[in-house]
Amino acid sequence: MIFLIGNKMAKLITNWKPEDKNFWASEGRAVARRNLWLSVPALLLAFAVWQILSVTLTYLPNIGFKYSKEELFTLAGLPALSGATMRIFYSFVVPIFGGRRWTAFSTATLLIPLLGLGFAVQDPNTPLWQMQIWALLCGFGSANFSSSMSNISFFFPKAEKGTALGINAGLGNLGVSVVQFVVPVVVTMGALALGEAQTFTKGAEVKQIWLQNAAFFWVPLVAISAIAAWFGMNDLSSAKASFKEQSVIFQRKDTWLMCVLYLGTFGSFIGFAAGFGLLMKGQFPQVNATNYVFLGALIGSISRVIGAKLSDKLGAARVTTWVFIGMIVAVFGVIHFLPVKGVDGSGNFNGFFACFIALFALTGVGNASTFAQVPKIFSTVAARLAGKGVSATQIETNANKEAAAVLGFSAAIGAYGGFFVPKSYGLSISATGGVKAALIGFIIYYVLCLLINWWYYSRKNAQTPC
Repeated sequence: MIFLIGNKMAKLITNWKPEDKNFWASEGRAVARRNLWLSVPALLLAFAVWQILSVTLTYLPNIGFKYSKEELFTLAGLPALSGATMRIFYSFVVPIFGGRRWTAFSTATLLIPLLGLGFAVQDPNTPLWQMQIWALLCGFGSANFSSSMSNISFFFPKAEKGTALGINAGLGNLGVSVVQFVVPVVVTMGALALGEAQTFTKGAEVKQIWLQNAAFFWVPLVAISAIAAWFGMNDLSSAKASFKEQSVIFQRKDTWLMCVLYLGTFGSFIGFAAGFGLLMKGQFPQVNATNYVFLGALIGSISRVIGAKLSDKLGAARVTTWVFIGMIVAVFGVIHFLPVKGVDGSGNFNGFFACFIALFALTGVGNASTFAQVPKIFSTVAARLAGKGVSATQIETNANKEAAAVLGFSAAIGAYGGFFVPKSYGLSISATGGVKAALIGFIIYYVLCLLINWWYYSRKNAQTPC
């Protein structure tokens, strides 16, 4: 067995051939699945840390913090800004350091923002700059996505990559919904608290909460996940590559096109998730946002798994095309149901909420379909660029390394949506008094994505059909 030495699990696998059917059936599938199912909880926790502020920020004005609406929206977007930037680096680290080592290390780093934020929210006099630092460090969780997806892509054969990546990302994305569901519960549990209670005041409602629980609750879970990754996952020698070898992706036109598309799908998903609670609270103040906010990310995460299967069955590019058409229609719906400034009783929360749920579902499907396009695109590109005498095995190896790097890098660019979406809301409110201008901007971008995907990947005579 390639992964057993004297009844002890070998950390480094030196012979990995997932495209060999006999190898895959006898040994490969079990090892790949073990690594996948240790990767999923680590990524789920990373997403939870990344989005923890999207929930905790809704409590701050009610416990004495004096931040403005624009400052709150900016704080909501900062984890995405730092995380997206860090993802660029994280995109290339797995082939350099190894997937096991990096998963364990990157998961452990999540403890830093959790501990810092847990203490910061206990003091209403915490200066904005300090809260901004903890918000930026929450971006560690975002960065983990790039390395996680890159790592898992190496373990599975081409025929199962889409599903494996969909499971890893989809269940990992659940961290957004989980944190939005768990935080409102744990902040009411004084028995779990480390530190003093805060007085929450909203109109006639006055109660005690322990907002530090929103951060401290995850600390032991993160520690356990990091330890499990270190002892239970594997590094692959076949995945080794220097940054120089991987940097060839920057010369590929398809790298940049897929970045544009993934910004439209995942960027929208994480941006909508980051700003959903604040947006709902601002547009429909009579509604308790914490009762609904987790549903968007939950639907988006589940639909990502569905999207992976649809992409394998119907064709990834075709699915992406229909996703962007649906997103355009859904945003028009959101605009239609928004309250009209100065008109009491205007707006329709049910319609607004339904359109946003549709958006979350569509972005989830699109997250999977765009990622499913990448391995297929770069298999075609590698074969097209291969010189005479290059073996099929070498072509596939080159394609896998480039695809893994592109998956990570496009995830980095896509994550900027987590900053731009809530920031767009804030700027639109400051400039026009409402969010309609921001939503119109989103529609324009989705039309651009639709045209790019159709022209290059989904039309009948596309250069690189997928």
